[in-house]
Amino acid sequence: MNKIKIILALLITICFSGCSLDDDSDINFTYQLVPVESVDIPDQFTRGETVKITTSYFRPSTCHSFSGYEYDRLGNERTVAVVNVVVETGSCEDLGQTELVEASLNFFVGSEDSYVFRFWQGRNDQGENQFLTIEVPVVQ
Repeated sequence: MNKIKIILALLITICFSGCSLDDDSDINFTYQLVPVESVDIPDQFTRGETVKITTSYFRPSTCHSFSGYEYDRLGNERTVAVVNVVVETGSCEDLGQTELVEASLNFFVGSEDSYVFRFWQGRNDQGENQFLTIEVPVVQ
């Protein structure tokens, strides 16, 4: 019975020694929309199939990484924006427009006769959202 208590005490000690409440290495991160530069999308869709849509965007800094898409649908319209997670390490390098990154999403073609895609390309000088709009017809 004493061996069990000693082993249990050791396990508890090991578990708590790895955890520090005074850890100064807090990682701050945010999510940021990144403008789409270009899109590779088929000229037409076939109903019932899943198609690959590839977006390209410039990675703003070494602290930016692809996180996913913000995706909204309304009727046959789809609004798509690239989302990056930005991990603030204090040593981020600005990449400007030097590193073009591709990301893909799979789109299931439903019963619509066509789909209108609006890919977010940032804001203009007046702060209005700008979109690359592509309509894709659906064939049988």
